Amino acid sequence: MTDQPDPSGPRQKVVRVPGSRRARLTPVPGTDTDPETAATQKPITAPPRAPKGPKGPNDDRLMQDVPPHY
Repeated sequence: MTDQPDPSGPRQKVVRVPGSRRARLTPVPGTDTDPETAATQKPITAPPRAPKGPKGPNDDRLMQDVPPHY
């Protein structure tokens, strides 16, 4: 059995935005319409990597290089 939304409940409507290629959805009653801002979010940081052996002469340069697709 699949979980289907209640058809009798409130639904969002698609609203065309003039001059835009994207449409907008109306908010559903009982939801928060304010997006989270970057100031309220905790920054994501990668955990430090443990070295796997002695440091080589090119290690610093390789860690600073950015792949070409960035």
